[in-house]
Amino acid sequence: MFETNPNVKPANKKAIKTMLALKKTSFFKLLSPSSEFSMLLLYSFIREQGQVLFPQHKIWYHLIMRHKVKPIKRLGQNFLIDKQVIKKVIRAANLLPKDVVLEIGPGTGALTQEIAKTVKKVIAVEKDKNLCQILKQVLKDFKNVKIVNQDILNYSLQTTNYKLIASLPFYITAPIIRKFLEIKNSPKEMILIVQKEVAQRICAKPPKMSILSVSVQFYANVKIISYISKKSFYPQPKVDSAIIKIVPGKKYKDVDIDLFFKIVKAGFAHPRKQLINNLSKMLKLDKKELSSLLLKNNIRPIQRAEALSINDWIKLSKML
Repeated sequence: MFETNPNVKPANKKAIKTMLALKKTSFFKLLSPSSEFSMLLLYSFIREQGQVLFPQHKIWYHLIMRHKVKPIKRLGQNFLIDKQVIKKVIRAANLLPKDVVLEIGPGTGALTQEIAKTVKKVIAVEKDKNLCQILKQVLKDFKNVKIVNQDILNYSLQTTNYKLIASLPFYITAPIIRKFLEIKNSPKEMILIVQKEVAQRICAKPPKMSILSVSVQFYANVKIISYISKKSFYPQPKVDSAIIKIVPGKKYKDVDIDLFFKIVKAGFAHPRKQLINNLSKMLKLDKKELSSLLLKNNIRPIQRAEALSINDWIKLSKML
């Protein structure tokens, strides 16, 4: 089937050998012999050998598998097909043989397999029941992998002392991060693939803060590990992504969390307005008194909420 595609470039001996080896794997056996998705999978592996069979920008194949699975747009399914990106995720997680990993949305299991090679146990939570059937076949040789067919937001994890790895669709990024920062058994760290713009918002510093960055950084230390081209996914999304690392564990003494976030939401109620106007209106406070309190804590009343640091918000929550 390689010869019939006009975009195919001559493969070297090493690439051909790689293809033949892949044909013997359990993953390849799942695919229909005529499946163009099999070409896509081969592409990601052969590229690592230095041989690209297709121009990456022209890859747009349908998932035609024996299980008749196609990416579901409403679930934000974009499968990671770049082996180099998978390696970056593994390195960022600093996996050890004793580790337990919760993987959210394992998809076709490409990343899951690499995780399972190193760690003690992988709990792979996948919402799509059709993908779960594929995962059971793809991962059948890994006895340390548990596949759970459930919505992660409804899943109650009993494990403690674990790491979380996930490639998250835009629509569910914030709810998942919030859940795993607020639960009692938070992960030791989270290695997440999210949209590039979302990653930048999460890791922002003053004067570019947002409710999202304040909410995450209140609980954890965050940083961007690497940026990822949109070409590393199938189907190809419209925007690039990033790998971020979130390490929970920040503790603040004498902070009323409910009050803290009430004040933060009030401050960001109208992001382009001055801080004093938002706080006085949303919290029904006298402007003169509020201005005096802000100045005493070295916070300028006329600045916007995006200019405040986490410590500034903590000061506000204690003085109000």
